Amino acid sequence: MAQSGKGKLNYRCPMCFMRDLDIDMFYDKEKKEYYCIRCQYVGSEEDVLKRNEIIRMKYGAMMKRFTMEEIQS
Repeated sequence: MAQSGKGKLNYRCPMCFMRDLDIDMFYDKEKKEYYCIRCQYVGSEEDVLKRNEIIRMKYGAMMKRFTMEEIQS
């Protein structure tokens, strides 16, 4: 998940984000990969984006309001 706002684009660590921790990742220009200093996750930009898309399923219905009839059926 990219950070909104001004400045350089930041990505959240997908492994930490799965555990509801909002940790920014760092970028290693030499290796062309992102890494997390909290959990030691390392991955390419493509891998980070793919894993963060999977995590979005967790929050997919966050803005939807459910009725009691929908929950009980």
